[in-house]
Amino acid sequence: MPRYRLLLEYDGRPFSGWQTQADAPSVQAALERAASALNGAPVAVIGAGRTDSGVHATGQAAHLDMQKHFAADTIADALNAHLRPAPIAILKAWEVSDAFHARFSARSRRYRYVIVNRRADLALERGLAWRVPGSLDAVAMHSAAQILVGEHDFTTFRDAQCQAASPVKTVDAIDIAREDDRISARFSARSFLHRQVRSFMGSLVEIGRGRRDAAWLGEILAAADRAACGPVAPPSGLYLDRVDYDT
Repeated sequence: MPRYRLLLEYDGRPFSGWQTQADAPSVQAALERAASALNGAPVAVIGAGRTDSGVHATGQAAHLDMQKHFAADTIADALNAHLRPAPIAILKAWEVSDAFHARFSARSRRYRYVIVNRRADLALERGLAWRVPGSLDAVAMHSAAQILVGEHDFTTFRDAQCQAASPVKTVDAIDIAREDDRISARFSARSFLHRQVRSFMGSLVEIGRGRRDAAWLGEILAAADRAACGPVAPPSGLYLDRVDYDT
């Protein structure tokens, strides 16, 4: 059975998240309906990351197996046709070997979190960014965030429902920068715990507001206690930006 790798983007607002659920719409279920219509039989679509309800993607990866061979461009175009009007788009498709796995072959994942730091409400980006009206110090946020880089026990920043075998992860890089009223935070790691990035961001915003300092972030990290975590940032500003593979 031919296997295809997909690069896709989606607006997470209408969905309960990536993963199929019995009583709520999901990105995975929409893709599987589209692929099954093309295939003429049920198709399982495997994603590189399970984004939460309301979380978006500009560079999600997935794979699927079809019963017959199609050109890669045909796969992308046909899936997009079956997906309409859902806010999901296949940006590119490749035919790959059976050894490729969207989740297990990934060597890094990159998330981006977008804050609009202004007093006025959002008109065009409501649900697509987190509006923080008070002053934020992005330089202080970036500096404090470096405490989180490296291998740590991230229990403090791990959602209670997380199914990962271990709270120990290695964060490769965190970069936070401001451009006008927009603050973008970028996170890179091989894998992340459930709601880890949103948990990071909520605590980093506390530092940006001047309510906490970098020493506090180090203390709650060392505590390895979920109760020590700051507020969890809303899903609206989070994007799965990119998934990297060796090939």
